[in-house]
Amino acid sequence: MNHRKSLLSAAIFSCLAFGAHAQDAQPTATDLDTVTVTGIRGSMEKSLDTKREANARLEVVTAEDVGKLPAHNVADTLQRLPGVNISSASADEGGFDEADRVSLRGTSPSLTQTLIDGHSVGSADWFVLSQGNNVGRSVSYSLLPSELVSSVEVNKSSQAKLQDGGTTGTVNIITRKPLQFAKPFSAEASLGAVRSDQADSTDPQFSGLVNWKNDSDTFGVMLQAFYQKRELRREAQEIPGGFFKIAATDPVAATNPDLIGVNVPGLLGSTLFEQTRERKGGLLTFQWKPMDNLTLGLSGFTSELEANNYNRNYMMWGGNFARTQAPNPGYTITDGVLSNATYAGVPGTNYAVYDMIYREATAKTSYVTFDADWQINDNLGAKFQAGTTKGTGETPRQFIAEVTLGQGGGASWATHGAGSPVDWNVGGDTSPSGVSSFGTWGNQQVKAEDKEDWASLDFNQYFSDGGALSSLDFGLRFADHEREALSPEGASPGDIWSALEGSATGNYPGNFASGIGGTFPRNVWYYTPDALQTAILNNSTWLSNNDGPTGRHNYGAEWKVKEKNFAAYVQANFTGDWWSGNIGLRYVDIKQDIDTYLAVSDASRADVSSLFGMWQRQAFQNKYDRVLPSANIKFDLDDNLVLRVAASQTQTLPDYSALGASAWGSDLNKTGGGGNPELKPTIGSNLDANLEWYFMPRGLLSVGAYHIDLKDYVAFDVINKQLFSELTNQLETYAVSTPINADGKVTGVEVAYEQPIGENFGFNANYTYANGSSAHTWADGSHNLLGTSKNTYNVGAFFENDTFGARVSYTRRSSFLISLSGANPYYQDDFGTLSASLSYAPTKWMSITLDGLNLNNPTYKYYQSASIPTSFYSNGRQYYLNFRFKY
Repeated sequence: MNHRKSLLSAAIFSCLAFGAHAQDAQPTATDLDTVTVTGIRGSMEKSLDTKREANARLEVVTAEDVGKLPAHNVADTLQRLPGVNISSASADEGGFDEADRVSLRGTSPSLTQTLIDGHSVGSADWFVLSQGNNVGRSVSYSLLPSELVSSVEVNKSSQAKLQDGGTTGTVNIITRKPLQFAKPFSAEASLGAVRSDQADSTDPQFSGLVNWKNDSDTFGVMLQAFYQKRELRREAQEIPGGFFKIAATDPVAATNPDLIGVNVPGLLGSTLFEQTRERKGGLLTFQWKPMDNLTLGLSGFTSELEANNYNRNYMMWGGNFARTQAPNPGYTITDGVLSNATYAGVPGTNYAVYDMIYREATAKTSYVTFDADWQINDNLGAKFQAGTTKGTGETPRQFIAEVTLGQGGGASWATHGAGSPVDWNVGGDTSPSGVSSFGTWGNQQVKAEDKEDWASLDFNQYFSDGGALSSLDFGLRFADHEREALSPEGASPGDIWSALEGSATGNYPGNFASGIGGTFPRNVWYYTPDALQTAILNNSTWLSNNDGPTGRHNYGAEWKVKEKNFAAYVQANFTGDWWSGNIGLRYVDIKQDIDTYLAVSDASRADVSSLFGMWQRQAFQNKYDRVLPSANIKFDLDDNLVLRVAASQTQTLPDYSALGASAWGSDLNKTGGGGNPELKPTIGSNLDANLEWYFMPRGLLSVGAYHIDLKDYVAFDVINKQLFSELTNQLETYAVSTPINADGKVTGVEVAYEQPIGENFGFNANYTYANGSSAHTWADGSHNLLGTSKNTYNVGAFFENDTFGARVSYTRRSSFLISLSGANPYYQDDFGTLSASLSYAPTKWMSITLDGLNLNNPTYKYYQSASIPTSFYSNGRQYYLNFRFKY
């Protein structure tokens, strides 16, 4: 007997049995329905009305909220809702200044589903590791500007009619429609600029909307367009791969046995990252009502982000000397860490390594949908939707120089726990003339493609007999999804160093990393992007259309996951005098085909080969089918008090790269990652209860609790694998992070409060507590869930009258486990962000807004343990000035 499922079923049917004793009646309108208020207060009212009337656990952000909040993509608009967390990275790219991923209720973003108008959206990322090695099911919100939004609904409890895929919830971004506009012709435009203080750059921002519909409200067309550019400069200290332990077999253990098992930094980096982000795209929508009871719609959306970037990481190379050379006498060991050490220079030993990596990078997403909404008769309605979506992330070329420096110069470092940067230094000649060796790799095309074709048919049958069963929803959905990572061609390097040596250089900015602290190299030189590109392009041979042993087809970076998903559901909706709710079943049938490659050393086992090595093709197939039950019930305890109870079972399939990715590795620290095609879906058994007190118009106090059992949650283990090394041109042993299934659970509490103060002021606050754990034991002995912040809170206040408006908001979340850095689990530390918005409307058709993001200039800190830091990032503040026009 499945004990977990029995408890869930009992909870669902208990909810319905309790509500079935009430008399049947239609819900009555509240006093709030008759109040018309605009601006911030109006948006609060609209959001609370939608939340209150819903039969499930729902949070709502309206278009007016987006216009009044300091928000420049959709994730920014959501982070202030209870139970919502945002992160600025999808893989190992570190912390940035723009929200990129959304997660719910103390779990990883991969367990949260994001839809646009109820359908999936193909997504891919600009960062090279997210294109092939760390590919989740979450959507990159950096491609979704806030101007796209009519409203955003965050479904925290499941319903059978909702598309499956979000174990912890679903975010549905609802766009505007032509026939929803009040006037026959409407036009909106926003002209402005963004100032990035750390990048010392001011760049243009534009968005516009034109909507037309005929006088009979039977045909309309809407066009939205946006163009947004900004410069980004991130200053950091990075410790790639974390610290490693001195092994008993390392040569230094023979002379210094007290160092056995002690943690030592493999790499300590002074890191400068610069990027130009240029986002452009638009939405075109047609609506036509050929009959009063039939509405047809056709929509097309595209968004493209150009994100070329230059990353420089000047690093002390502890992995090259700390295993073989003893530190000078007087070194210090603290909590298992070699916390203070100085190494005398040894002739011929390189104490620094320096990576300069310029990447061309793009990310795109698009979709086309056709909708039909047919009210067949007074009681039966049908909705049909079909569409196609595609996301592409590509790094066409990478221009990389890796040089060694400080030969024979020695090195030193001093750690100060996880909260402070490591002080470090390298002696010897670290100028361009001190380069002792040169290498390059990775001038290789990397591309990710994410595609889905789908069709859905939904029916709603109303019952007018006055019984408890008010309506019945039922329908079907089919989707054909494909995610593929490609690396078919690249360049074989020639004598690049002879062309690069002595070419143009630049220097880190004079105030580099001033907000981070610590004592480490800041006056660092680098080759200019033009010099790097010119030397590599003129001295490399680009090999394309060559899939054989002399080509640059990197089969080890390629994989493909195909999924066919069929779903059918039925949902019964009930109403009574003081209660309403629904119960439903969703049947899901999934077939997965996974193609990947295994590196081999025996030519007789190889199916394909290239200059990167030899591989054997591998194919796997998974099939799953299950029934997912759900129930939601709402009790109107009195005119102002609402109690909600929900129970459901939900499912999320493993991340695409977790299923398909071939093993990959870093030559500097001999660590890497890979996939596991035998991963099972994560099944969530969810219980939820929430009490809401609408104590005044636009006022709310709510308290809720939830519990989620996660069967076959995805964690990561470390195993040793043989992989091809571009440095040695042979198979080497790497510590590879590999996804595994392990059960988990998370229990939480959510508290939210909103209140207007007088006619013009208002206040809001919310707090989320999440306690998550996994059956998996990480290398540090913990049982953490990925992405679980135990404490998250938001506070905000506003002022608004007919002319002026102001809003300020502060968001903070506590530390959480990200993933593995090399072979070690690593965490992001507590962080908070302060944002504010000012507005002035001199006329009804024009307003001026000034938004400030990251006003507290947060330093994003990452760590391996309480004694071992991983990285520190500073991005600066951003200011957006916009002139908005309406007609």
